[in-house]
Amino acid sequence: MKFQHLIFPALMALAGLLTGCEKDNYAEPKATISGRVVYQNQPIGVRSNGVQLELWQRGYQLFTKIPVYVDQDGSFSATVFDGNYKLVRLRGNGPWVDNTDTIDVQVRGSATIDVPVQPYFTVANEKFQKAGTAITSTCKINQVLTTRAIERVTLYVGSTQFVDINNNAGNVSKAGADLADLTKELSFTMNIPSSVASKAYVYGRIGVKTVGVAEMLYSPVQKIQLK
Repeated sequence: MKFQHLIFPALMALAGLLTGCEKDNYAEPKATISGRVVYQNQPIGVRSNGVQLELWQRGYQLFTKIPVYVDQDGSFSATVFDGNYKLVRLRGNGPWVDNTDTIDVQVRGSATIDVPVQPYFTVANEKFQKAGTAITSTCKINQVLTTRAIERVTLYVGSTQFVDINNNAGNVSKAGADLADLTKELSFTMNIPSSVASKAYVYGRIGVKTVGVAEMLYSPVQKIQLK
């Protein structure tokens, strides 16, 4: 009897060890889902790591959620297993109209998909340059929808290619009466921030904020030569 009592715990321990080894030996995901968030086939610029999509996959024991962050140029990528997924645009998480319809994605090695959205405003024809001790910029704001008003338009300048409301060396905004007529081109002038004045170049970007929408829509980042 004593011998049986000793054997049973040993077998249980061995079973646990084998189970642990099996878990450790599961293959890592190697497939990829990549794409862009787009309007009229053009990527939408956003705040770096500020906008999130979700992938959902049925199977195994749970309906699993995979968060996917959108890069500032509107692109995204996730490493997954082969399978069938549903991609979701989260409510209130982007400078566009809410659309929680799911998009079916089938992955066999890789999959590429564009995620369509409808922004309230877009930025076009943006230009940046140094003018003496200042940086000047011009752009055109296009109103896509009339269901929400424009709040402000901001020129952001940064020392790195990551430029947005949270990552910048300086900024200047237009609001109120300055945005009353969006048929006209907007112009900005900003003194070169002292923190970047010694640099050979900086990066610039225009952001547009819609009333009642948390995230801003941004133009592509451009390099501004200072020296």
